[in-house]
Amino acid sequence: MTYLGRIFFLATLLVVLVQQSESVCGYESCPATKANMVNIHLVPHSHNDVGWLKTVDQSYYGYKNKIHHAGVQYILDNVVAQLLQDSKRRFIQVETAFFARWWNDQLEAMKMVVRKLVNEGRFEFTGGAWSMNDEADVNYQGVIDQFTVGLKFLNETFGACARPRVGWQIDTFGHSREQAAIFAHMGYDGQFFSRMDHNDKDTRMNNLTMEMIWDASESMSGVNLFSGMLYNFYSDTPGFCFDILCTDEPIIDGDSEENNVLDRVDDFITYAKNMSEVYITNHIMVPMGGDFQYEDARVNYKNMDKLIKYINERQASGSNYNIFYSTPSCYLNSLHQSMQSWPNKSQDFFPYAHEKNSFWTGFFTSRPTQKRFERDGNHMLQVVKQLSVLANLKSEQHNKYLDNLRHSMGVMQHHDAITGTEKQAVSDDYDRMMYDAIIGASSNARDALRILTDMPNGEFESCLRLNISECAFTKDGVDNVVVTLYNPLAHSSNQYVRIPVTEENYEVTDAKGKTVPSEVVPVANQVLALEYRPNDTQHELVFKATVNKIASYHIKKVEGNPTFRIKKISQRESYNFETVVENSLVKLVTDNQTGRLKSVEMNGVSEKIVQNFGVYKTHTSCAYTFRQDGDIEIFENDFEFTVYEGTLVREVHQRVNDWISQVIRIYEDVNRVEFEWLVGPISIDDNLGSEFVTNFKSQISSKGVFYTDSNGRELMKREKNKREDFVSDLSRQPVSGNFYPVTSRIALQDESKRLVLLNDRSQGGASLEDGALEMLIHRRHLFNDGGGVGEALNETQYGKGLIARGKLYLVLDSVQDGDTVMERKTEKELFLPFWKFFSRASEIGKDTRKTTPAFGDLPQSIHLLTLEPFTENEILLRFENFLDKSEGTVVSFNVREIFDSLGGSAIRETTLDGNMPLDDMTRFKFHAQESGYSPSAVEFSRAQHKSLKADKSDEASQFIVTLYPMQIRTFIIETD
Repeated sequence: MTYLGRIFFLATLLVVLVQQSESVCGYESCPATKANMVNIHLVPHSHNDVGWLKTVDQSYYGYKNKIHHAGVQYILDNVVAQLLQDSKRRFIQVETAFFARWWNDQLEAMKMVVRKLVNEGRFEFTGGAWSMNDEADVNYQGVIDQFTVGLKFLNETFGACARPRVGWQIDTFGHSREQAAIFAHMGYDGQFFSRMDHNDKDTRMNNLTMEMIWDASESMSGVNLFSGMLYNFYSDTPGFCFDILCTDEPIIDGDSEENNVLDRVDDFITYAKNMSEVYITNHIMVPMGGDFQYEDARVNYKNMDKLIKYINERQASGSNYNIFYSTPSCYLNSLHQSMQSWPNKSQDFFPYAHEKNSFWTGFFTSRPTQKRFERDGNHMLQVVKQLSVLANLKSEQHNKYLDNLRHSMGVMQHHDAITGTEKQAVSDDYDRMMYDAIIGASSNARDALRILTDMPNGEFESCLRLNISECAFTKDGVDNVVVTLYNPLAHSSNQYVRIPVTEENYEVTDAKGKTVPSEVVPVANQVLALEYRPNDTQHELVFKATVNKIASYHIKKVEGNPTFRIKKISQRESYNFETVVENSLVKLVTDNQTGRLKSVEMNGVSEKIVQNFGVYKTHTSCAYTFRQDGDIEIFENDFEFTVYEGTLVREVHQRVNDWISQVIRIYEDVNRVEFEWLVGPISIDDNLGSEFVTNFKSQISSKGVFYTDSNGRELMKREKNKREDFVSDLSRQPVSGNFYPVTSRIALQDESKRLVLLNDRSQGGASLEDGALEMLIHRRHLFNDGGGVGEALNETQYGKGLIARGKLYLVLDSVQDGDTVMERKTEKELFLPFWKFFSRASEIGKDTRKTTPAFGDLPQSIHLLTLEPFTENEILLRFENFLDKSEGTVVSFNVREIFDSLGGSAIRETTLDGNMPLDDMTRFKFHAQESGYSPSAVEFSRAQHKSLKADKSDEASQFIVTLYPMQIRTFIIETD
């Protein structure tokens, strides 16, 4: 800022501080429009990725601008200064992660200025979450959490005027129905986005269906969200980018030979005319901004001021164009005021393609190890939040560690983080950030468990490399080790626990001293061969644990022969043509010649199921897109395999080739088959990229229909080669164009049988043949398609291609007698299993354990979605009925006992994000064209149920909670 600029800013600041005015915000602050004109809502904005080409810190501080010019702190400095110069100017801020950092750097005088701008609706928060989250790879829990964090900061900092009313998902690579439902449950009036399949967009522009009512739930009636597609992406109008990052012509007025006002205004009006012809009302929204723009906001606003001035001057000569500064919420308000009716949308916007050879389905799987690490981060976050409440942790350091993990996980939901579409250096920084946050939060868990267990001096260490059977705490042995298990779920759970150990004999006992059956199984040879894995432990101790909330198991070495011995069976050890591995619930048959799975029998159903591994070779796939050059290449070679049979677990260790292996497991009393795959390093010797898949082929007659989850919630019906509202051009990419995001589950069925795969991280999935499910599990590429990230997706580790390990789970069931409720319960157990904490057994201290709330008394379909500290004396609590309308019914239960056990003095219900009383929620009501209804006045909707509000003096009958299928209800408990 120049010297004169600083003087002007200080003078303006002085005026602001002494000026007394009655500010209005929200819809009341929207500019006036004109009924008989095309109203052009000009929306200044800057799209600031929370990491992409540069790290979060680099993007904020304006560091390493040779990579990409981005300095968010300077953008906010300059925008605020420019808003002060003209009360008509507007700006929207989206990513709270950046704004919160900037806010904390400001002096109180600047904070007063920004509060005034917010209270007058001139600086408006849109979206408002910690980051602009992806919609394909995220789980709904992570999305809700990061909105809670962002909106809480805005509410505590500014109050109601800062609460966003509109979602702004302008850069996500497709859009999920569950995201729309989340917006609706938070009380948002609508959302806008700018990425849509090119065929879909062309169809909508022709049919005037660019804006619609999205029916966001099949199970809950009335859950809908107005959703609008931007005309020309989210960047500036073509030719009218006035930012210093652009080279478009400025508006030159005055007495100059270069005066271009006439041409500039003509060009813009022509653009506005074309745009207005594809929307229903006389209002259009024109975003003015782009990636990291407005670092010199003076240039942007000066030219927009001129554009507004000269377009509106033409009204005196008969022009019917009226242009003004606005915001997405003000635009939506105008649409609501129009009382138009709108088309409907019921499915989602996946997959996204910007042209017929570019389906953005690769990012469903890109960076598979980071996608899994994000799950670990969320897992730890839920555990630590719950433990913090149960142990009443309130110190400044505890809050700092917990907030750091909350913020890190908020960043990881960003549409260039969990998607794997960032530069490698940024990916490394995300990993560092998550690791540091997990380590910090784990100290909170330790402190809480020292309070909640009878081990006041326990180490309670976590092991983050258990996926490769490595744990520093057990590398020297597990004699006299206590494994404390924490169950984040509401209900008691039985799960198998695996601990890396040396090959010795062990005894496992529970808290009552009762011996628990256990056995020692070998770690797969391919895992032992990992160059970076210490091989102190080459076996795993397996036992079954039962945990309500917290349970500890004692492990000690014992002399003599082990109680349970694993039996090893080598491939083709007998003259049989097949090898049968079975327990009381599941039977697997492996072909002795090929080494492949041949059939599965469970739940009274038997089906021929063959698993293959294969690869699509490609010259032109990238981090975003999956572009196959030809058909899948199946690895036809015979697999080597060895069987290990125990009483608790039976395993088939398969070797496919030098870089692919797998362990197939069945556990006693567990009704699913586990496939733990190991893939990599993927070779690039042929200078080609690889899309690595596994598929399961059955004889189920699915007729091209299959189902995938929407962010871990409701299932979406998919049909090969078909879309809901348009015809997709699949001529170039018939495979890629049929892949969909799978966050937790993919399934197919016919009239009698149902085949389901569950996964441990987000991946791309498809059904390309009847009865077959295919999962994209690893990728490596050499091509940079210029889509933005600027480098190929070529992950390496220790000088070689990245090795990834993960799990799929198979369930075969009868459709007639099938229990999809068990699929839902399995989803929860796989997403939030027991967290393992390790301590050396020492003298047990005096039992001063606090009692934990009786969540286990909740109905079986009720999930404890959230239990966390909210403020100094408040707890945030969410309950979810996780069954859909075909699986469950309305459920009621009383929370008085939980309320009392948490020390509650009062309870109130809020919107989904926890930051607005439910009674205060009022949403725009839009009507569908198919309803035939025409309102005579604008209408609004409120919550469909009476909100719960009570205090400890009220009768228990005032604490009843009723949940419809798929419903989530959110509460704040005030504590004494």
